[in-house]
Amino acid sequence: MLVLMLVVAATLRLCLLARAQPLCRNHMVRTGKLFHISQQIQGDLLYFSSTTAHLIQHPCKKNIALYLGRQMFFTRDNFKSSLLPLSIPTSMKVGIPEVTSAHIADSVLLLVVNQKVYIYDYEANSWNASIGIRHRVSRVSGDNCCYSGHPFCVDISNSVFAYLHGDQISQTNVYFSNTRGYRFQKFVYEKQAELVGSLGGIFYFHSLSQVGLLLIDQGKARFSYSEHPLNTSFGLPFDYNGTLDILITPGQKGILIFWFQKSLLVSRNSGQLVYPIHVREGPNTLYSSISEANITIHSVAANEYELAVLTQENNLYYGSLGILPSSLIKFAGQNIWSQEAALMFTDVGRVEILTPLPDSVFPAFDFQKCPVNIQAILMDPQLRVDVCKAELLQGDFDNKMYSIDMNSKLELTALMIPRPGMSLVPLAMVSNPHSLGLQAVIYEAGYTYDGNVKHRLNISLRQQHHWGRADPNFTSSIKRPTGSTITLDIANKEISCVDLKPLTALISVGCDQEKKIVIQNEISACHHGILDPVGLQDNYSYVIEREAYDPNFQGQKASEDLVVDYQYEKLGCPHLVYYNTPWKPVVELWREGKFQEVIKAEFVLLEVHGLFTYTYSLTAQTALCRAQPQNWTSIMENAGDKWPFAWDRENYVSCHDPDNDAPLRWPNVPYQILGGPTANKVIFDQRNGIYVFYVSIVDPYYSYCHLHTTFSVYVYGAFPLSIIPAAVTIIPLMVAMLLSVWLAYAIPKLLHTEKGLRFKGFWIHLCRRPQLLCTGTGAARILDGSWLK
Repeated sequence: MLVLMLVVAATLRLCLLARAQPLCRNHMVRTGKLFHISQQIQGDLLYFSSTTAHLIQHPCKKNIALYLGRQMFFTRDNFKSSLLPLSIPTSMKVGIPEVTSAHIADSVLLLVVNQKVYIYDYEANSWNASIGIRHRVSRVSGDNCCYSGHPFCVDISNSVFAYLHGDQISQTNVYFSNTRGYRFQKFVYEKQAELVGSLGGIFYFHSLSQVGLLLIDQGKARFSYSEHPLNTSFGLPFDYNGTLDILITPGQKGILIFWFQKSLLVSRNSGQLVYPIHVREGPNTLYSSISEANITIHSVAANEYELAVLTQENNLYYGSLGILPSSLIKFAGQNIWSQEAALMFTDVGRVEILTPLPDSVFPAFDFQKCPVNIQAILMDPQLRVDVCKAELLQGDFDNKMYSIDMNSKLELTALMIPRPGMSLVPLAMVSNPHSLGLQAVIYEAGYTYDGNVKHRLNISLRQQHHWGRADPNFTSSIKRPTGSTITLDIANKEISCVDLKPLTALISVGCDQEKKIVIQNEISACHHGILDPVGLQDNYSYVIEREAYDPNFQGQKASEDLVVDYQYEKLGCPHLVYYNTPWKPVVELWREGKFQEVIKAEFVLLEVHGLFTYTYSLTAQTALCRAQPQNWTSIMENAGDKWPFAWDRENYVSCHDPDNDAPLRWPNVPYQILGGPTANKVIFDQRNGIYVFYVSIVDPYYSYCHLHTTFSVYVYGAFPLSIIPAAVTIIPLMVAMLLSVWLAYAIPKLLHTEKGLRFKGFWIHLCRRPQLLCTGTGAARILDGSWLK
């Protein structure tokens, strides 16, 4: 009995100690003020237009953040030093230095100051005004990609919108920049003039590959989307009370946070469905919304997996941002709120309450920090939070980026280990099911040393088109590169699983940068001794006759010969081709230095120096074209900056496509597309020499990449053209042949006449008496013809 009483007393004591522990302990950051070095603020001091403080963190570079309040502070060390308030140079002439919106785009800070956009390059410490905006704007929006230097990822960080919040959407002007805000151009949203309501925001949802436009009308809001299949309808409407700040969480997972003082909403699918976040206060009290809980939000912070809310009632709320909805949980109260306080995540499960403090002597502000250990708080018995059921969720694909090209697939694996006696429900989800489909298989994969069952999960990803399970009205256009994220989480995971974060990877359904094409060269001119590889490398050059090329690629003769330096390092030894044999190059696909396949798709050729001494074996008619086929001449007319090599998968239209309505007006023109459904080949004219070809895969359904390369061929076997005109030789030859035929007919007939017999007798007599020629009398008789008498 005594032992039991001691145990109960110890338990009560521990509970009292747990209750007595504060939520966080304040400490001050004060640096650079020991030697009283005076720092001066230069320029116009910036301030934020909102009455509540905001804090923007760089999702990739965690030490970079911007505090927005009555003063603004920009840090590159996570507020670990005292800072001067942020100011803009007077040379920018901003007028009223009021900031209404801010965004960190990679290595630059974008600020909307007095309805204009300014850029602060914090690495170069330089300010610039954006170019191209001709109307008033009040907001900027964008996102950052932290995975790699892949072009898809770079495009995410470079994309920025600028717009005027609250303007009538049918007539508002929206601007878009793909240069991180340095240069904007007017953005045209299809059917914008038909939309009713005011503009609540415009965002590029890269997780869905859609531009989303937020419409506000009569206290309701909903999203409109730009691309098929979502452009035919709207997202579900939701209540819009007050002016909602919209926070796009990092990681391109499509999670949006909508909030103002009396409202907190979340969307896990880029605005298609928006719903309020439930609030839990104590073990038995659950509110359906912030307004029902009667709390006033002061600051909101979110990372890839977590959400934290600071209220004016001196309370901190915490929730997870997993795949399935979860509620906010209220932590014990403490005097942590002030008008200048702001929330920020410093790590997973680590929240910090930041408050700038002015100095009576120095212009630089100090910072009061109150760090909160979420995991430690959740262990408070009063919260009655269940223990995490999972021990491990691990996958090599976490926080990585992959590419899936057309007709390709991706295999991912993960390992999951539950606690003894517990069962877990894994859930894999893609953010863009219109583009990316998945199939998952789970199986037992052995046991741990403790006897726990290990579960292996295999996930197969490929384009939704190629699974064959989705309706065409559900899938996005296969010609358009898209993106998506794949997230693996545990559906029945408790909020206490702070360190057990979901596994996420970014998938680019587009060009695989590791792919390239190579022209098969099994028979080369060097192999047969026609060309010397040593000579080709020794500044080798050759001459193209002016009659054989056109620098404008129009098939017209040039005015002078062209001397070409052969690039052996790039082209190697030329492929050997006999001029009188129809020929087609064999195009191979390689990836990461490994052969993949011989390409059967459609491709085109162009001699890079303008040689036109070749044609094609098929015409538009013999190629069975339904419409007039494209050719290099028609492509170059609209080539622009890509001239002359402008023919690619983006502008190619097959003449066999039933949707191609171009009439077949010239059926006898050469058909210039090789590969695909036809047996078209190249036919060379009677000319020997080197040809350097540009080859481009134009089939839009083969790959999202612009697969192209250059290669060389050496054409041999053609006899040199005669320098004498053909008529000069052919006409005398025909006359001689006709004369020979006539003589073959006339001479036998003449021999049967009297003169013919004399002629014959003369030659007989001449053969019998050769000495006759040597005498003067005989010679005289021959000359005067008396020998015939």
